[in-house]
Amino acid sequence: MSKLAVCSALALLFMVADARFKVMQPLRVGLATVLYPVQWTALQPVLMVQSATQYFSSLSAAQATRAEEQLKRTVLAQRANQVEQLAQENERLRRLLGLQGRLQSPAMAAQVIYDAADPYTRKVVIDKGLADQVALGSPVLDEFGVLGQVTRVYPLVSEVTLITDREQAIPVLNTRTGARGVAFGDVGSHADALELRFMAANADVMTGDLLSTSGVDGVYPPGLAVARIEKVERRVDTVFARIYCVPLAMVSGANHVLVLAPLSGQIPARPVAVAPAASGRHGVAK
Repeated sequence: MSKLAVCSALALLFMVADARFKVMQPLRVGLATVLYPVQWTALQPVLMVQSATQYFSSLSAAQATRAEEQLKRTVLAQRANQVEQLAQENERLRRLLGLQGRLQSPAMAAQVIYDAADPYTRKVVIDKGLADQVALGSPVLDEFGVLGQVTRVYPLVSEVTLITDREQAIPVLNTRTGARGVAFGDVGSHADALELRFMAANADVMTGDLLSTSGVDGVYPPGLAVARIEKVERRVDTVFARIYCVPLAMVSGANHVLVLAPLSGQIPARPVAVAPAASGRHGVAK
């Protein structure tokens, strides 16, 4: 008990002396100076863990922000593409409506649904059929020129054979010279092209000549743009020239089209020939 009392008295004495006279301040400063490296070393793992946690948190936040910005840019790019596509479609529709106003034949608007499944033919399917009074053989064109002809009609859809199909032929007129010819689909040597056949090697045909429908077939109205001559080959060993043409219509990307009434329904019927009256011989009475 005496040791405890002595220690308690000394502790109380030092406390009062430190509070009143700051006698322990130099000792406290010395101990803090000696123990600082130990404290610094002990705090390094904690600081490293905190820094790593903060780094990974910042990295995750930055990656999330970057992903969000990329998503926003993708959405904006898609919207910009949609706006551009809609603007192009509106421009094509305006041209198509303007063309419809200039045509003298009855016409109805249609939309291309899909391409035909046969890879060896050039055909598309439109969303008009028998229910819309689409007739077999009706010409089909877009805002740039003749696209093809209706070759099959179903109740709700119709099949259109493009002018570039190998089985298609369209009578044309050279707008520069007035010479008539027949353009055939040519998919063998050129993709989505036409060939103006049976033209003499010395015929007045030049690159850049515009071909339009002649109207002599009773299907296509005259004056519709068909193609432009791209290349003329003249050979001495043949009497015919090889003439390649590029269609003006968007045979590979048409979306909205016009379906015209066949010209054959507008042509007056051929007059019926009247047989001459038989003249009888009358004998003379004697």
